[in-house]
Amino acid sequence: MISKSLQVIWVLFGATLIVTGMLRLIPGNPVDHILGEQATQKARMQLSKELGLVDTEGKPVGFVRQYGSFISRVVTNELKSYRTREPVMSVIAARLPYTAALAFASVLFAMCLGPLLGVLAAWRRDEWLDHLTRFIALLGISLPKFFIGPLLLLAFSIYWPIFPISGASDGIMSIILPAFSLGLGMAAVQMRFTRASVLEVMSADYIRTARSKGLSERVVYFKHALRNALMPVVTVIGLELGSMLAGAVIVEKIFSWPGIGLLLLESIQQLDMPMVQGVVLVIAFFYVVINLLTDWVYGRIDPRVRVS
Repeated sequence: MISKSLQVIWVLFGATLIVTGMLRLIPGNPVDHILGEQATQKARMQLSKELGLVDTEGKPVGFVRQYGSFISRVVTNELKSYRTREPVMSVIAARLPYTAALAFASVLFAMCLGPLLGVLAAWRRDEWLDHLTRFIALLGISLPKFFIGPLLLLAFSIYWPIFPISGASDGIMSIILPAFSLGLGMAAVQMRFTRASVLEVMSADYIRTARSKGLSERVVYFKHALRNALMPVVTVIGLELGSMLAGAVIVEKIFSWPGIGLLLLESIQQLDMPMVQGVVLVIAFFYVVINLLTDWVYGRIDPRVRVS
């Protein structure tokens, strides 16, 4: 448990450290974004001191000192946005439920579709259903989200105005297209892994033993093979859940979904460094927690993992 906690701390530390360094490389000044280029030098200097960009003597604050200030403000919950002066974590907390709802809907869609198609493809190997599902999976993996999203909007929000074009004001109708766009790639990966895993398990010795006992092919397939075949899929689902948070940034921008992904992009454009750091910290935290939960679930399914 101690080693896992240290891993979490190091991942969060590394993610925020890298982002802080990259933000310093972005051209522009947060003061110019807030006051405009026509502001007086006195007003610019005053705001720079308030934001912690310069010290009391007007000299730019170094990277180490700036990052140390970020850590101390996170610990004391005093991290505030450059633009609105609102607490960063309060703004993120208001946006987080939207991203959580989108992620849940995407995972639900992927878990209902991916393993089911994978099992059917393995059950009907080399038949038309197998070829069709493999083709769908190939499309889902190959097509990027920034292509699928606008295509869905063009088809189902403009040509056939079935779903709203943006925002989250229409309830469940608003989340269908973003969830499909975000979950399609995950469903495709799950389908391929499920198919490959089932076919591998079906050639195992204990499956041949079950068949030699006179059990029907349906019982052998669904009772004996599927549980062991789906264990690697659990790992894939956990990894995909973590990467889904990164994919949500693109999807939320395309569909104007008011989650932390859209907040991250808006903050980068406005050079709102504390907000960017806070969002990255939250995303990294959930990514690590999801991976830890994946390890735990895998151990519950396979006792050999717990023993090792």
